[in-house]
Amino acid sequence: MKSNKNILILSVGTRNKIVEYFKDNISEGKVIATDMSEYAPGLYEADKYYITSSISDPKYIHEVIKICEIEEIDAVFSLIDPELSLLAENKEKFDEKNIILLQSNKELIDLSFNKFKFFNKLNSLNYNTQKSFIDYTCIVNELEKNGLEFPLFVKPNAGSASININRVNDIETLNNLCKKHEDLIIQEYVEGIEYGVDVYVDIISKKVISIFIKEKIKMRAGETDKSISVKDNKLFELIEKFVVEMGYSGHIDIDIFRKNDTFYISEVNPRFGGGYPHAYESGCNFPKYIINNINGLSNEPEIGKYKDGTVMMKYNEIKYLEKK
Repeated sequence: MKSNKNILILSVGTRNKIVEYFKDNISEGKVIATDMSEYAPGLYEADKYYITSSISDPKYIHEVIKICEIEEIDAVFSLIDPELSLLAENKEKFDEKNIILLQSNKELIDLSFNKFKFFNKLNSLNYNTQKSFIDYTCIVNELEKNGLEFPLFVKPNAGSASININRVNDIETLNNLCKKHEDLIIQEYVEGIEYGVDVYVDIISKKVISIFIKEKIKMRAGETDKSISVKDNKLFELIEKFVVEMGYSGHIDIDIFRKNDTFYISEVNPRFGGGYPHAYESGCNFPKYIINNINGLSNEPEIGKYKDGTVMMKYNEIKYLEKK
C-alpha cells in the first residue's frame, strides 16, 4: 500500500483557497485540480491540473476516472452543485478503483437540491423552515385567507448560486414570474439574521466533528462576501441533531435564518460553501479532517473551538501567467 495520499478537486473554478488549504495540510501526496476552462485560476494553485470536458459531456466521467488512474487518486470531490449528482450516480465506478467519493449519498444530494422536497422533509421532522409553495393557486389562497404576506422570495426549485432569485412585493409581479418560468418555488420572507454554517461529519465515525457559525453581512453571486463569526450553543445543538438525523457526510454548508429566538433551516449545500475560508482561518480545519479520514483515522469532535467576532472580507486578487 502506498504511503502518500492524492486528492482530486473537480471543477475548481476560482476556489483557489480550497486548493491552498489542502496543499498546506497534505504532508505526503499531491493535490490535483480540474476544470473545463484553462482560465480557472484555482487550477494553478494545484500540484498538477487537467482541463476536462463539460460535466454534461457523456465522456466526462470516463475522463475523471482516467485522471484518477494516472495520478493514483485516493479521494475526489467537486466544488459545484450540478456535478455532485453526477458523481453520486457513478459512485460504483469510483468504488471499483478504491477511490473515496467525498460527499453525501445520492438520496441526500438529490433531496438537498430539490427545495420543495427538502421543505417537506424538514416539516416531517418538525424543523422550523420558511413556508414554501410550488402551486400558484395555493400561494394565492395563503395570501388571501391564511395571513401570508408580501414580500416573498421566488426562485428555481432546483437552482443554485442564487441564480434568478427575485424578491416579490405584489401579486402582479408574482403572477408574471410564474407565467414566465417553470418549476419555481415561492417562499415566505423571513426577516431576521442570516447565518452560514460550515459542518464536517466524520466519514468514519459519522460523528459531527466541527460546526462553524458565521453571520452573513454581505452576499455576492450567491456566496458569502463578508461575515462575522458567532457562537450559539442552541444553534450548535440544533445543527448537530439535524445533520445526524438527516445522515449527511463529510463537508456541508447550511443556510439558516434567525427571527427573534427561533432558527429556520433554509437550505443545505452538500459541498464546501463559498464562505468556508472564514471557518478555516478561524481554526476549523476540514482538509485536516478529510486527510485523516482518507488515512483511515477518525477525528475527535472540536465543535465550537474557534473565536467569535472574527471577520472575513473577500477582495479581488489576480492570477497572472504567460500563455504557452
